[in-house]
Amino acid sequence: MKPNDSQIFINETLTTIKDRRSIRLFAKEDISDEKISILLQAANEAPSAHNQQSWRFIVLKGHKKQGLTELVAEVSNRFPKPASALLRMAARSIASAPVVIAVANTGDLIDHGTDLFKVEKEMAHDFFRTMEIQSSAAAVQNLLLAATSLGLATVWLGILFLMKDDVLKFLGEPVGEFMAVVPVGYASREAGKGPKKQPFDMKARYLD
Repeated sequence: MKPNDSQIFINETLTTIKDRRSIRLFAKEDISDEKISILLQAANEAPSAHNQQSWRFIVLKGHKKQGLTELVAEVSNRFPKPASALLRMAARSIASAPVVIAVANTGDLIDHGTDLFKVEKEMAHDFFRTMEIQSSAAAVQNLLLAATSLGLATVWLGILFLMKDDVLKFLGEPVGEFMAVVPVGYASREAGKGPKKQPFDMKARYLD
């Protein structure tokens, strides 16, 4: 049966999407291994090109997380403002979170796909590179929404892409096309309403 409008507005999935916020400072409270596993399972359920799941999840705690904090703070000095300021803010987020989950592409789809597709090597590489990025981005979004549904706070530190190769080397991952770093914890204070979104009808076109 097709739900009516009133049923749609109380849909738990849509509520989670609307409630998600980017939280940059976290309370000093640990997250159970069980909840971390739930987040990783949710991320791993994301759609992926040819179901290749060409991603890897790296969970950082303790000394390794502290090492990443120090790396980001150090590398921030290479950049002019405002990038340097944003990187230092990212380092503080990493430091305050009890756990950080990084996501990296494995490159498997690129390697296998370019051999399978009977098109120019450069065209096939770009095609599968894009699909790997799309797949891993979907996994990160699943992770963010799963965290919100569990009462956890997250932030996708997109600014770290400026030092992507440094981060991947630190994680022991091969240089790839995609890297995401997501601190996870409990918000240090209640999240506000978040930034106002432009109405979707300003972003949508309907073609018939």
